Amino acid sequence: MVYELNSKIISKKPHACGGNEWQVVRVGADVKLKCLKCGRSVFFSIDQLNKMTKQYFPLKEKDV
Repeated sequence: MVYELNSKIISKKPHACGGNEWQVVRVGADVKLKCLKCGRSVFFSIDQLNKMTKQYFPLKEKDV
């Protein structure tokens, strides 16, 4: 799957803070995500991110 900046991801398992919504902050060899509940940032490889993703919301053109 190809991830875009500022798109939203809902993970299968919640973060330690209890939130499961993430925002894509950086895309490259790894993907940097920011938890939308507590603000913590984490890096995941593409393979790890594909396994943990429950739902992906790409950025709409009018949101840009």
